[in-house]
Amino acid sequence: MTRPLQVYLDESELERLDAWARSRGWTKSQAIRVAVRALTRAPDEDPLLAASGMIEGLPPDCSEQFDRYLAETFVAEKSAPYRARRRRSRASVRR
Repeated sequence: MTRPLQVYLDESELERLDAWARSRGWTKSQAIRVAVRALTRAPDEDPLLAASGMIEGLPPDCSEQFDRYLAETFVAEKSAPYRARRRRSRASVRR
């Protein structure tokens, strides 16, 4: 069950909230709900924080140079060749 909550924001905070929500295609209410969930989540509930430190032997600057390391190691699979589908002709119905 949802319950109403009234919050007073100054003009600059309201503009920033509106711009942030609009950039994601959300309403201001949805943006506030997401922010509250993110700020009140227990640290052990965050899957990224839970994975922190699981892999040993990474370079010390991995977090700063992540995109570079990913580009050096990532190999994409080749996509399947494009083939046009043939449509089956339907038998004509006689009446």
